[in-house]
Amino acid sequence: MNIAVTGANGYIGSHLVKVLLDTGCRVTAVDLNFNSTDSGAILYTGDIFNEKTNFYEEWNRPDVVIHLACKDVPVHNSLWHIDSISKNFYFIKNLIDNGCKQIITTGSMHDIGYFEGEVPEDVPPQPKTFYGVSKDTLRRLIEIYVKDKDVTYQHLRFFYTYGDDEKSSGSIFSKILQMEKEGKETFPFTDGSNKFDYIHINELAKQIAAVALQKEVTGIINCCSGKPVSIKDKVEEFIKENNLKIRPAYGEFPSRPYDSPCIYGDNKKITEILKTSNKVNL
Repeated sequence: MNIAVTGANGYIGSHLVKVLLDTGCRVTAVDLNFNSTDSGAILYTGDIFNEKTNFYEEWNRPDVVIHLACKDVPVHNSLWHIDSISKNFYFIKNLIDNGCKQIITTGSMHDIGYFEGEVPEDVPPQPKTFYGVSKDTLRRLIEIYVKDKDVTYQHLRFFYTYGDDEKSSGSIFSKILQMEKEGKETFPFTDGSNKFDYIHINELAKQIAAVALQKEVTGIINCCSGKPVSIKDKVEEFIKENNLKIRPAYGEFPSRPYDSPCIYGDNKKITEILKTSNKVNL
């Protein structure tokens, strides 16, 4: 199977490329640099928003394109997210018009805005940031565009990811590692009671790959563990597993009003996909 991955050198992309290669896929890795990309991939660098380029042909007619590339991810109210909506849409349109039959876009829990409890795939989105608006709007536009076309469209919703934390972008775990290196003994933290859905980066990569290797399950798919875990328990576990000396100073930061006390994904769809997949070694 021939798969193209944009943002292939990023935190998620670099792990996904490795999993896809391990399954025997031919992978075209698309990014601006490749210092974290598996050498087994075909490397492609260029402006994906150049509407004159036939990327479907440039990438040797991929069976699937997984669109992970996204600038300014940690800055959720960056104006780039708004500016990029039409650019991303025309990029996907370019692929579809030239013959691509399976498209995967990605977003996160920020697509849906504030929510408490288990998040079903069909929850009405109410994004509160430019990042969330851009991801949800792009999904809606593509859904309309492919409605009368022979194209499989899947939109993956991510929650909280950990693992290989020095490469992650702005997570609490990468920040803890950085403060440990700086010799800090404590770091200010909330009371740690909020519960979130955490998934290891390697498991997330396998879930994405499993979705890409099938066409039966479409639409929005939560990629997650389906289990709520308190941030306090996760941080304590992380510190212990990495033999860190630094300790959280609980209660020094107030809980943010826009953080849900408990949010996690309904993982029934992805669980079924994983059960029926015989191509991803779990």
